[in-house]
Amino acid sequence: MYDVIIVGGGAAGFYAAIQMAERSPQLNIAIFERGKTVLSKVKVSGGGRCNVTHGEFLPKELTTNYPRGEKELLGPFHTYAPMDVMAFFQERGVPLKIEDDGRVFPKSDSSQSIIDCLVGEVERLGVKVLKNSSVRTINKTDEGWQITTMNKHYLAKKLLLTTGSNPKIWKQLENLGHQIVAPVPSLFTFNINDKRIQGIQGISTYATVEVLPRKTFHIDKKSLNLKSKIKEEPILFSDGPLLITHWGLSGPAILKLSAWGANILHDYNYSFRIKVNWLPDYTTESMEAYLKELKEVEARKTIARTNLTELPKRLWKRLVEAANIAPDERWGDINKEQLMALAEQLTASSFKVEGKSTFKEEFVTAGGVDLKEINFKTFESKLHPNLYLAGEIINVDAITGGFNFQNAWTGAYIAAKAIAS
Repeated sequence: MYDVIIVGGGAAGFYAAIQMAERSPQLNIAIFERGKTVLSKVKVSGGGRCNVTHGEFLPKELTTNYPRGEKELLGPFHTYAPMDVMAFFQERGVPLKIEDDGRVFPKSDSSQSIIDCLVGEVERLGVKVLKNSSVRTINKTDEGWQITTMNKHYLAKKLLLTTGSNPKIWKQLENLGHQIVAPVPSLFTFNINDKRIQGIQGISTYATVEVLPRKTFHIDKKSLNLKSKIKEEPILFSDGPLLITHWGLSGPAILKLSAWGANILHDYNYSFRIKVNWLPDYTTESMEAYLKELKEVEARKTIARTNLTELPKRLWKRLVEAANIAPDERWGDINKEQLMALAEQLTASSFKVEGKSTFKEEFVTAGGVDLKEINFKTFESKLHPNLYLAGEIINVDAITGGFNFQNAWTGAYIAAKAIAS
């Protein structure tokens, strides 16, 4: 009989074990990990550097990075926030740094620093780690909980589940009466096959991106002024660095859209249109006026070679070409239609998205245990006493930047504190 069994040998599981073992050294604690290695997601996070958390220290501002969980995490973040996580690692000999964009990494730039710290602490505190121990069933007993692996039964007074997006564990929780919000991918990049961005991968520039509605409503033609253009209101909007890749578009602007629009884009089957403003300081109208000035002032200069915007040169040339302007055409020679087309390419480029790709090796899902069924003061199930849940097993997810790990650390800390007391 264990005092506590933790199912899931990831960030939340290890962090919780350390926190509860330090508070109550007498507890008999075991971590069950289904794989051969522990902390595998920590290993690949941040391109192998481990984006530990984010340097946002105001709980209210911190919650705005969570498409699901924003309201529920406000209280927990007042209890345990990024500053606490940073102190935890630095006190244990892992110095951290905050980069210009707010992301926090170990100064070693290696996720192994974080792994070594967590594994070392678990060993020092005498927590048992059982690898290759995939949990088949979870059953409630008079004494607490029975965990069944492939060939053995284990008993525990208290149970903490930190298994992330694990369908088998979600199914066990459904059998126990919990509602599971159907999981859909979050944090993904957009697959786009468009000659404007082919062969110029690696270019990054600040832009705004809008997701346009897939369905258009039929309007009675009699009530419509046919000379006016119907404006498509975006259903999602984002801004930030936009990265051109081999397969389409990525970068923070796209990743934010994929997180906030996870359910909508899933319903669209990842087939939809986006509109990109490569120069967000301009509207199409103001850009058109600016280009008219250039036409007068720079009449004798070749358009493709005189990029008078802040756009990377290769992208500028592609957008000029897309506006049906020849490589050797001069400002003074283009007609009104070409000038309007260039203004539109620069401020309202339309792209067709057909599919998605996982962002690096990081796979995040929206979905999990319904948040209404969790007490966020303790991260305990409202349906079953002595059952706790932390990390991505619950319906919380975040944009990229260390926020998903912060949810794991915070939930693990609060659950551990409740269990140890």
